Amino acid sequence: MTTSLSSLICSLVPAARVNAVLRQDLTAQCQDILSSHIGQSHEVDFNQVVDAIKRKLLRNAPGGTDVLKFTNLLARLLKQHILSRKPEVLSFLTSVAFQEDPSLNPSSLFTRPPSPRRALKSKPATQVKQEPTSRQDTSTGRSKAQILREHRQSKSLHYAPEELLLRDSIYILQGITGKYIQFSSSDEDDDRIVFLEDQVTRYTVSPSTKALVHRLAELGYLYRRVDNFIRERETASGIGMIEQSLCHHLQSQLKEYYRLIAVLETQALSSIPQTGLERSNDNLASETGVSLKRLDVWLNDWRLRMRMMSVCVEGAREAQGGALVNLIHSYTDNGDPFVRNFTHQLLEEVSCPFFATLHKWLFSGDLYDPYGEFFVAVDTTLGPTQVAHPSSLSGGINEISADGGFGAQGGDPDDFAGPPQQGGKLWENKYQLREAMLPNFVGKSSGTKARILSTGKSLNFIRYSCHDSEWVVTREKMSSFRGTLKYSDVNGLEKSIDSAYRLASHRLFEVFIEKFKLLDHLSALKHYLFLGHGDFADQLMDALGPSLAKPANALYRHNLTATLETAIRSSNAQHDTPDVLRRLDARMLEYSHGEIGWDVFTLEYKVDAPIDTVLDALAMEGYLKLFRHLWQMKRVEKTLDRSWSRVISGARTFIRVPELEHEWHKIRISISEMIHFIRQVEAYCRLEVIECSWKVLIDFLNKKEGDLDSIIGAHRTYLDRVVKKIFLWNMKLGKEEVVHNMMKDAFAIVLMYREAMENFYNHCLSEAARRDQAADEQRGVFTGKYEPSASEDVAQTLTTRLHQYGQNFSDKVQSIVQHLQVHPDLDCRFLAIRLSFSDYYKSRKEARS
Repeated sequence: MTTSLSSLICSLVPAARVNAVLRQDLTAQCQDILSSHIGQSHEVDFNQVVDAIKRKLLRNAPGGTDVLKFTNLLARLLKQHILSRKPEVLSFLTSVAFQEDPSLNPSSLFTRPPSPRRALKSKPATQVKQEPTSRQDTSTGRSKAQILREHRQSKSLHYAPEELLLRDSIYILQGITGKYIQFSSSDEDDDRIVFLEDQVTRYTVSPSTKALVHRLAELGYLYRRVDNFIRERETASGIGMIEQSLCHHLQSQLKEYYRLIAVLETQALSSIPQTGLERSNDNLASETGVSLKRLDVWLNDWRLRMRMMSVCVEGAREAQGGALVNLIHSYTDNGDPFVRNFTHQLLEEVSCPFFATLHKWLFSGDLYDPYGEFFVAVDTTLGPTQVAHPSSLSGGINEISADGGFGAQGGDPDDFAGPPQQGGKLWENKYQLREAMLPNFVGKSSGTKARILSTGKSLNFIRYSCHDSEWVVTREKMSSFRGTLKYSDVNGLEKSIDSAYRLASHRLFEVFIEKFKLLDHLSALKHYLFLGHGDFADQLMDALGPSLAKPANALYRHNLTATLETAIRSSNAQHDTPDVLRRLDARMLEYSHGEIGWDVFTLEYKVDAPIDTVLDALAMEGYLKLFRHLWQMKRVEKTLDRSWSRVISGARTFIRVPELEHEWHKIRISISEMIHFIRQVEAYCRLEVIECSWKVLIDFLNKKEGDLDSIIGAHRTYLDRVVKKIFLWNMKLGKEEVVHNMMKDAFAIVLMYREAMENFYNHCLSEAARRDQAADEQRGVFTGKYEPSASEDVAQTLTTRLHQYGQNFSDKVQSIVQHLQVHPDLDCRFLAIRLSFSDYYKSRKEARS
C-alpha cells in the first residue's frame, strides 16, 4: 500500500519526485488520514459529501464557476465502472483538499450520523447526549488541527516565525537570496522561489504564507530585471540618448525604491528579539508595525510601477530611439489612471533627447543624431554634415551665431569641403524620413511629418547650400513662438510645426526668386530651348544651316559657339542679362557614322547649385528633348518657306515649259498643305501648350506658397505637361509615342519632298535653258553650246517621286488626325480639328475608299 501511495503522490505532486523528505511527509500525512475514520468501514452519505464540497466551493468562488467544473467532473466520475467505492474515493480526496481548513472537518460532513436507536444500543447515555462537533474526528475525538499539530511534532517540524520570514522577504524585495527564501539557481527558472527547511530547527512555511511571499517576491524579480538592464546598458557601447534617458529615469525610480526598502528594513530588523522567537504574529505586528501582509499592502503601488518598468525594459531590447518613445506612448492608452500617470511621467523624461533634437531640426536646420534615433535620417555621402555638440541641443536657436554660417558649429568652411554635389540630390536624397522612428503623437497625419521634414530641410538648405546670411531674420521671427518642446505640451507642438514650416518655406521662396533669380532662368529656358525668341532662332538657323548640312564629324564646337554668339548679337537676345547669356552654349551630341549636323546639334543651358535643385539633370534632359523636336520643326518650317519662295520666283521659268505647268500646280498644292500642317502644329505647341503651361507656373510662383518641394513639383508639372502635349503622347499602354513617331515621319517626308522638288526645279530650269538656246539658234544667234533634250523618262521619274512623297505626306497626316481625334487629351483633339478644319482628310479618305 505504501508503494502505491508513494506512486500516487509522485504523480500528483511533481516536486515530491526529487525531494525525498517531502515525499515521506506527504506519505505519512496520507497514511494518517487513511487510518482515521476514512480508512474504517463507516457508512458514507454520498449526497452529503457532494453538498459539502459545493458549499465549500461557493464560499471560495461565489461566482459558481468552480461548482460547475466540479459538477462536470463528478458526472464523469460516476460514468467510470472501474471504481467500486466512489463515495469513499470522493471522501478521501475531499479530506486531503480540506485538511488545512479547521472550520470544515470532513469527519462531521462525510459520515452519516447513526440513527437514534442504533446510538442507544451502541453507546452510553453520556455519549448520546454529546453532539460531535465539526472540528473533531467522531472516532478519536480529535480535531484535524490537533492531528496535524501532532504530526508536525512527531516530525519535529515547526512553522517559521514571521520575523525571520520578514527579514528574508525584505532581502527578496531587493533581489537578494535569504536563509529560508531563495531564488532558484537555475538559469532557465530563475524567477521561481524556493523555500528551504532549517535542518536544526526544522522550520517550515505554511501555504498561506508562501502565497504571500510569492506576491512579495514578484517585486524582487522585477527589480532584478530592471537593475540588470541598467547595468547592461552602463557597460555597453553605442547606447542611444533616448535609451540612456530611460536608464536614468529607471535608476531614479530604483533609488526611491531603495529608500523605501531601507526604511522598512530598519523597522523590521530592529524589532527582531534575541529570545522568544515563538511569539505570535499578532503581537509582532502590534509591536513593530511591520508584517508580511502590511508589506504587501504598502508595496502594492510599487508592484505596479515595477511591472511598468519591466515592460519598458523588455520593449527597449527590441526598439530604440523614436520607436522606443512610440512604444512607451502606446501604454498611455490604458484605462488605469495609475498606468497613464506613470507612463506620462516616464515619457516626460525619456522624450527629452528626442524633443531636443526636434527643436534643433525645426528651428535651426541642424541634425545631431549620432545613434540614429531621430525619424529624419541623413546621408553623409551627399555633402557636408554640420556637427553640433550634444550640449547645444537644449539651448535653442538663440545660441547659433548670427552669421548663420559654419561659425555656429565652431568649424571652418574648408573643413566641410568635399566633392561638388548637385543641389537636387542634396535636397531630395540627403534627408529622408524613417517611419519606424516617428512617434505617433508627433506625426499623427502625413502632412505633419512632411512639414517637419520640409522645415528642417529648408533651414538647412538656406544656411548651408544657399549661404543666406539673412536667415537670422527668419530665426528671430521663429523665436516668438518656438518655446520649449516637451511631451506635456504636445498640443502646442502642432502650432509650432505649422508656424516654423510657414516661415522657413516663405524665406526659401524669397531666396530662390530674389537672390538666385529662378524666374530669369526659367524664362531663358523658354526663350532659347523652346525657341521663344523667334528672331534668335531664325538668325541661328540661317547661320548654322550650311554647316549643319555637313557630316557630323566635320563640325567643330568652336565654330558652333562663334555662330551662336553671332546669332545673339544680331537678335533681341543681346538684351538679356550677362548671367543668362554666359550659361547658353552650343554643342554636339554623340553621333554615329552617317549622321549630319542636323542630327546632333543642340543648345545647352548650364545651371549650378542651388538652382539645379529645381532644374535638375532629369529636367534638363527634358528641355533638350523638347529643343531637338522644336528645332526640327523649325527646320521644316524654314525649308517650306524657302521652297515656296522658289516655286513663286521661278514661275516665269516654268512658263517656258508649258507641259509641266500642271505638275507645278500640284507641287504648289502639296507645299501649301505642308505649310498649313507645320504652321498649325507650331501654333499649337507655342500657344496651346507652352504659353498656357507657363502661365500656370508663373501664377504659382507669384503666390509664394509652399516649400521647395512645391516649387520642384510645380516645375515638374509644367515640364511634364509641355513634354506630353508637344510629343502628343497617348498614355494608353503601348501607345505613348505612336503619334510622335508619325509626326517625325511627316517631318522626314517634307524634307524628302523638298529635295525631290529641288531636283525637279533644276530639271525644269535646264529644260527652259535648252529651249531658249534652241530658239536663239533658229534666229541665228549662238548663245552657247547646244545641249540635247533630256529624256521624258527623267521628268517622269521626278514627278513620280513628287507624287509619291506628296501622297505619303497626306496619308501620314491623315493617320495623325485620326489618332488625335480619339486622343484622351482635349487640346490634342482640338489640334486634329485645326489640321482638318474642313474635313479635308476625311473627304480624301472617303474618296479613295
